[in-house]
Amino acid sequence: MSEVSISGVAKAFGEVTVLENFTETFADREFVTLLGPSGCGKTTMLRIIAGFEKPTAGEVRIDGKVVSSANVFVPPEKRGIGMVFQSYAVWPHMTVFDNVAYPLKIQKLPKEEIRKRVSRILEVVHLTPYAQRIPSQLSGGQQQRVALGRALVAEPRLLLLDEPLSNLDAKLRESMRYEIKEIQKALGITVVYVTHDQIEAMAMSDRIVVMRGGRIQQVGTPAEIYQVPVNPFVADFVGKVDFLRGQAEGNRILLEGIAGELPYTGKLSGRVKIAVRPENVSLTREGGLEGVLRSRSYLGDVTDCRVELGEGPERTGQMLRLMLPGEGREAGEPGCTLQVKIQDYLVFPEE
Repeated sequence: MSEVSISGVAKAFGEVTVLENFTETFADREFVTLLGPSGCGKTTMLRIIAGFEKPTAGEVRIDGKVVSSANVFVPPEKRGIGMVFQSYAVWPHMTVFDNVAYPLKIQKLPKEEIRKRVSRILEVVHLTPYAQRIPSQLSGGQQQRVALGRALVAEPRLLLLDEPLSNLDAKLRESMRYEIKEIQKALGITVVYVTHDQIEAMAMSDRIVVMRGGRIQQVGTPAEIYQVPVNPFVADFVGKVDFLRGQAEGNRILLEGIAGELPYTGKLSGRVKIAVRPENVSLTREGGLEGVLRSRSYLGDVTDCRVELGEGPERTGQMLRLMLPGEGREAGEPGCTLQVKIQDYLVFPEE
């Protein structure tokens, strides 16, 4: 059992408040990601769970036991957690085996017990063949796995990860995302993961907590966050999106500055903001919104096209993005006029 319950947690550094009324429960064996831009409070929240920071207000419980509150503070080493930071922080003069064994040696466990536990964890993180190497003989991904193994060898109830993949190249990040998720499943532990990378959050999480300015914006599964964002910030931060403006009237939205309208059956009226994802935009021969192709970028499997909407010589500056398969030559060359159809969209009240 490794449930984390956070109730009304706030944190201020002097007059600067970085967390406000953070309340959420992370279930046993759940993989939860705190996602948001730099400065949103996600790392501060992780450090409060770990015990490296004391909350200004509120309470944190791990497995039902209060570890942080106005009257209680349990130090990090007594919380039964493992933590991996952005920097690998491996000992350069120690072998992989000794790096991973270090927490157990501090606990003064018997040598045979240390050998067994380290050997098992090295298998889990795929480092058994590298046990006698030193960090300078390892790749970045292997060094990150050393740090992960060191955090896991003490058999923590809870694993906290603070942007552990941000120093790796794109290929390594992708493979490590898979490996961390597989390790979490195999060991059956609870993971709280911090990142500003929405792809990492979508790929790894059971649930995502989207944060902004020290406050929770939305909590949900990756599908819920992507498909039903609660506000334009969440829609914009998770996935690709463009915004149009319009006027909701009855069963339609009149688009601002564009000769066109969209059907609408929602409850909003008046000025609205329309969020359109690229996968919901397609080329059409007639009945669409007119625009001019401003750019076409070939990405291998798809071509990323940017279309400026509006008719005639004076365009509106409102852009839509669409993805076409392959080289996307059906869009024409930049500067040509075309029509696009919006197949699905989200509508928010104008802020």
